Amino acid sequence: MKQYNLGPNGGILTALNLFTTKFDQVLDIVEKRADDVDYVILDTPGQIEIFTWSASGAIITDAIASSLPTVIAYVIDTPRTTAPATFMSNMLYACSILYKTKLPFILVFNKTDVQPHQFALDWMQDFEEFQAALATHSGTRDSEGEPTYMNSLMNSMSLVLDEFYKHLKTVGVSSMTGDGIKEFFDAVDASREEYEKEYLPDLSRARAQREKSLQALKDESMNRLMKDLTVDREKNPAAFENDKWDEPDAEVNDDDDDTDVNIIDKTESTDPWPGQYIDVTQIRSRRDEDINWPRPA
Repeated sequence: MKQYNLGPNGGILTALNLFTTKFDQVLDIVEKRADDVDYVILDTPGQIEIFTWSASGAIITDAIASSLPTVIAYVIDTPRTTAPATFMSNMLYACSILYKTKLPFILVFNKTDVQPHQFALDWMQDFEEFQAALATHSGTRDSEGEPTYMNSLMNSMSLVLDEFYKHLKTVGVSSMTGDGIKEFFDAVDASREEYEKEYLPDLSRARAQREKSLQALKDESMNRLMKDLTVDREKNPAAFENDKWDEPDAEVNDDDDDTDVNIIDKTESTDPWPGQYIDVTQIRSRRDEDINWPRPA
């Protein structure tokens, strides 16, 4: 924050951006440990918007999901979710994360040793239960006894999210006692099968569509280039004529067309010809020749 002169939110976002540039090293570490461990847990504490809606968070999520089977676990503080407004806020967060990442999703109610999560399951399975709890909660009616705007909004949202709850895996765990951990990993294994059956085919289709779009852009760019060349040729034919290659001479040498090759065997000839290899080690001195060789000074 001091180095880049940033506030708390800007510091968190900048730190995540810088971390994203080195995330390939994290993947290398994970892939090296893949044979030694069954599960790899990546915790993303802090502001949820940073990891859900920022470009860096999307890059990290896509990088993991394209390399390894990936499951999103949204952990909820159960004792703090007993209020209907807080519960609905958590459900909206969960819904947004699910549809943003499009990955297998598990809703984890933590601290069940302090507050059992059965009330949340009842609210998710029966919207009338949630509406009854909402009606008895303080602050849902104004001074005249009429339902407040937030009361009406949460009633409507409970009906909208009813279909969302049907396809959501929920698990209650206690980090203190370890209760529900087995059920959590059972849900993770089931979500892995969902990843392989649903997410991977979607990923393959998305890649194929992206490659198709890139190829279409390349083809369009090439077509525009060829069209521009055609228009330029029509507007300036003289320049087009100058760009042509020179035509070969019309006169053709008959000797070049002669397919018969005259091969001369000079292996028996004693007269050297230009380029002939002479083995100087086989040269014999001739005593009958009067040759005065120069001597070194």
